[in-house]
Amino acid sequence: MGGDTSDGGQGRQPGECGHRAVPHPGDIRIEAWAACREHCLAEAVLAMVECFADVTGVRPTAGDRVRLPAASDDDLLAALLDEVIFRLEAYGQVPVDVEADEADGGLDVRLAVAGIADVEITGAVPVAVAWDRLRMRPDPYGWSCAVTVDA
Repeated sequence: MGGDTSDGGQGRQPGECGHRAVPHPGDIRIEAWAACREHCLAEAVLAMVECFADVTGVRPTAGDRVRLPAASDDDLLAALLDEVIFRLEAYGQVPVDVEADEADGGLDVRLAVAGIADVEITGAVPVAVAWDRLRMRPDPYGWSCAVTVDA
């Protein structure tokens, strides 16, 4: 998976992937982009995690699969990020790697996770996905998304 870039995907080439946080008062605003919808969704998870935790060099201690049913692209983005927030709150799990594949219009996601005690917390932990200005759509280079996460 790609990482942060300085241009927010504005000068990207077809097939490139990445993510970044953008200034937003009081909350976390992330943008992600990739060649396909599934990789873009995975990039969004990584972007959200990077806003509150440093997982550099952290080895996963468990793996899990999440199956999200067919839904609109916006709904899949919100549902996936909500699932990550739920696992963080309920089980203390932080994704250190994410893979996603299409599954009958929905999403099959593999999360490699570590315990919250195993990562360095660097910012406010997310608590909810905001629907205001949430977007997930194809663009000239693949797919892109943007979402605000309440922290």
